[in-house]
Amino acid sequence: MTLEEINLNKHIGQKIKYYRELHNLGKSRKDRITQEKLAEMVNVSTTLIGSMESEKKYQGCSIYTLWKISKALNVSIEDFVKDYGAEINKPSK
Repeated sequence: MTLEEINLNKHIGQKIKYYRELHNLGKSRKDRITQEKLAEMVNVSTTLIGSMESEKKYQGCSIYTLWKISKALNVSIEDFVKDYGAEINKPSK
């Protein structure tokens, strides 16, 4: 896996975690989407979701799985990648 792939997978994982936690704000415990519930909703393992959200592992997934995650979290698939590279392409001071 190249550094670019690692960075993109890390970015996507951070966005999945962000949108999952954003979805959970103000929700009752039963209405929250946990990693386990998200995995069940998109028919993948909890380990995959946990690995994607982890700061230590940079697990990727298929476009189809990412699309299912976006639907489960009610966000556009573009939201996971739209600002990727912004921090990399910033001019240094």
